[in-house]
Amino acid sequence: MNEHTYAAHIIWDGNRGDGTSNYASYGREYRVAIDGKPDLNASADPMFRGEREKHNPEDLFVAAISACHMLTYLALCARKGIRVLTYEDEARGTMSLDGHGGGRFEKVVLHPRVSIANSCSVPITNEPAVQVGQ
Repeated sequence: MNEHTYAAHIIWDGNRGDGTSNYASYGREYRVAIDGKPDLNASADPMFRGEREKHNPEDLFVAAISACHMLTYLALCARKGIRVLTYEDEARGTMSLDGHGGGRFEKVVLHPRVSIANSCSVPITNEPAVQVGQ
């Protein structure tokens, strides 16, 4: 078995002097520290009393899915001799709030735009349909 371990140290920076004495009094700021990499300053989403200008777990979740898809796609193309010139994605995640202060992602939709080296003299389009088994 070939295992890889990833570690992140999360540090809460939101104690405004009274800890979590009540729901409205504490900050949602935190840092993600990973050895050998710059810290990432983050917060909760504004709908959960966080700071709009900082990354939040929901942003990072959608970004991680998009990045994993991109890196897998690039690796597959490279291994099959397809030369990718550019890759961008406008990933969107939809969360439904549960009415009790939390939520759940219902879906994440990726919208990759890829440019590949043209080795054919005819237009080539791609209209994928992907389904995930439940």
